[in-house]
Amino acid sequence: MAQSLEITQARSLIGAKPAQRATVRSLGLRRIRHTVVQPDRPEIRGMLARVAHLVTVRYVGADEPIDLEPGQEPKDPDAPPVGAGAAAEDEDQP
Repeated sequence: MAQSLEITQARSLIGAKPAQRATVRSLGLRRIRHTVVQPDRPEIRGMLARVAHLVTVRYVGADEPIDLEPGQEPKDPDAPPVGAGAAAEDEDQP
């Protein structure tokens, strides 16, 4: 896991539920396009899963945003695409 996550508020909190507003505020975000750096910890990831539709997340120093599906591990940039190994194995078998 990365040591830090760069979190940016991408959408407005107008119309968001009070719990979502509180979560965004507890992450340290104050306005749209405001960015904070938080440690990559399970507590922070849980908060991000709750408000994934309002924020964007990047590893510190990475170019691509990460996908924060609940329970999904961080993607290794050198790893083949999901399912690529299974497709290659199927081609070898008659």
